[in-house]
Amino acid sequence: DYELCEEWGHLYPVPREDLINLHREHLLHLLEMGDMEKALQLLQRIEDPGVCLAISEQSLDQHLNLAASHFLADYLTAHFYSSLTTARRNEIQALYIGSKVLLTLPELSRGNYFHLSSRPLLMLEQLLMNMKVDWVAVAVQRLHQLLAGQEIGFTVGDIDNLLSKYAEKALNFPFTLKEKRS
Repeated sequence: DYELCEEWGHLYPVPREDLINLHREHLLHLLEMGDMEKALQLLQRIEDPGVCLAISEQSLDQHLNLAASHFLADYLTAHFYSSLTTARRNEIQALYIGSKVLLTLPELSRGNYFHLSSRPLLMLEQLLMNMKVDWVAVAVQRLHQLLAGQEIGFTVGDIDNLLSKYAEKALNFPFTLKEKRS
């Protein structure tokens, strides 16, 4: 049905907003089905870059599954980096990096942290609070690799500060230990 509507749009004038809605719904359908190849082909068929940017951004804001979010964040940074505002660029790159960090977690646990995929530092903090130290070690290593030479609103120093803060809290005892006397 989407392809028929797309053909119809080539034959008859369709308002820009309706065209954006059609392509966005088609893209969301393809991403939900996990067909990234057809999703990429759809985006490449759209001739107007402004329409393509609007469709990609609106689809990303739908907070789809991990693979779809990763795909859209990657597509937007690869094709529309200079068209995005600095704040939006940082947001999209944070989502991309957050999705990469999520992929380092065990598959069964990813759903518990997916809502934090656009906020990697908060995800790291949540892992620390949940005492997932092994996962944090892998996530921090991945973050160090991903942040090399990038500016996305936080730095490796922010990660180190977060780790220091929680290390200090782990060693902080709210009471004094008393010796037992016989």
